[in-house]
Amino acid sequence: MARVIAICNQKGGVGKTTTAVNLGSYLAALGKNTLLIDFDPQANASSALGHRADRSATENIYHGIVGRHEPEKIIKHSQIFNFHFIPSGPDLAGALIELVDLPEREYFLRKFVNRLRHHYDYVLIDLPPSLSLLTVNGLVAADEILIPVQAEYYSLEGLSQLLETIALIQNNLRHPLRIAGAVLTMYDRREHLSREIGKNLRNHFPHTVFEIEIPRVISLAEAPSFGKPILLHDPYSPGAAAYRRLAEEVMRDENYYKQKDKEFGNFINEP
Repeated sequence: MARVIAICNQKGGVGKTTTAVNLGSYLAALGKNTLLIDFDPQANASSALGHRADRSATENIYHGIVGRHEPEKIIKHSQIFNFHFIPSGPDLAGALIELVDLPEREYFLRKFVNRLRHHYDYVLIDLPPSLSLLTVNGLVAADEILIPVQAEYYSLEGLSQLLETIALIQNNLRHPLRIAGAVLTMYDRREHLSREIGKNLRNHFPHTVFEIEIPRVISLAEAPSFGKPILLHDPYSPGAAAYRRLAEEVMRDENYYKQKDKEFGNFINEP
């Protein structure tokens, strides 16, 4: 049974997609069958894994959640063994309008994920940097949420808004979404601001903060232009070492998840 983890922050530019792609690649490299679902209409995660969508192609996550294609039809193989992904596309933006008046509109992605989660150890969902019906679908489909937090002041402000959104989903939709933790991104230990943000996050964030900080390095920024995760682009860089450490920390949490999976097993069934 897969751990389904949404990678989410309502603020853009915090390293959300970078984290989704590189965490997924290292989970796979460490022996876990991993699937990344690109649920952002901008399709940056798809591009970062080398996917170049043809305009005539219709095989993306939008067509999966509306039932036009079976999951097997839209799953793509990355360049890393055990690491698959489902691309996004501009069609997904139309789902915001198409789904709004449908019953159980918050559960379309969850129903789709439940059809394939038994084939993977991890399913990661890269969500758009906004609060929309797509974001709600992603959070309801997930068991856990991992929050990238950029080492700057505005990120801390946005974090409180995201926690409010999570609480609304937990209470109003009765979905036991667990906060796996926050991870500091674009961190430069030489800068006073980065150190101060890290200190404030660890002192005041009411949930786990991962031990590793993801550094601000050029290789992480340039890897998507080559259509490769950092594992393939620059495997000996500080950014690669950091994401390997993050994957190890996430895997270390599996015993907690397995216990909660027994307690909340009914929640993975389709509503």
